[in-house]
Amino acid sequence: MELKDKVIVITGAARGLGAAMARRFASQGASLALVDLDASSMQSIASECGELAANVKTYGANVAEEQDVVDLFNTIRSDFGALDGLVNNAGITRDALLVKFKDGELVSKMSLENWQAVMNVNLTGVFLCGREAAQHMVELGSKGVIVNISSISRAGNMGQTNYSATKAGVHAMAVTWAKELARYGIRAAAVAPGFINTEMVAGMKPEAREKLTAGIPVRRMGEPDEIASAVEFIFANDYISGRIIEVDGALRL
Repeated sequence: MELKDKVIVITGAARGLGAAMARRFASQGASLALVDLDASSMQSIASECGELAANVKTYGANVAEEQDVVDLFNTIRSDFGALDGLVNNAGITRDALLVKFKDGELVSKMSLENWQAVMNVNLTGVFLCGREAAQHMVELGSKGVIVNISSISRAGNMGQTNYSATKAGVHAMAVTWAKELARYGIRAAAVAPGFINTEMVAGMKPEAREKLTAGIPVRRMGEPDEIASAVEFIFANDYISGRIIEVDGALRL
């Protein structure tokens, strides 16, 4: 797919990976529908993308709420008259051990509240956005692309029972959608980032960052634009569907 003039929806677009994708897609001339929980949080990235001459609109929506998502995609279709791509990037973490004991006594356990919060955004949100995007793409006759942002944590990561489960789930959904939607000319795939130098990581203590980096074979964290580049590659190559690309500096061997 040539990105110029294509209408691409990016969720979780206010910062981090979402903002990096917005910049890269805008530089290719795409029209962008940027989505986050608070529309005002995207003013900065929308201005940056606007300077690249892209048609940019921002939308506030909770991807975990069905009516929010239905209304969101109806509005995007009305505003742009087209829908060519979706990057399901919105996600949260609520890390905790499944159970934690000290001296034989239970100290804590992952709460149902934190389990459900991550499920709602990372899994249900991806499902809802993917479903609505697929409906509009089929109705519009768009040979569209859906990319889910997974994680190398999908293979299991200590302290992330909830997050790991969702990231395995969004990978599986991309494979399923690739099979189901191929008859309509729609492709689906996923990208699994490793440790990426986002705002959250930048706020870590230097010694923690150094320890984290030491475990990565290439001896550095990835940059957000390197994930954006992988997403762009999926859009650009019309024979990629149903696959996941790991971008992790060889961390998961």
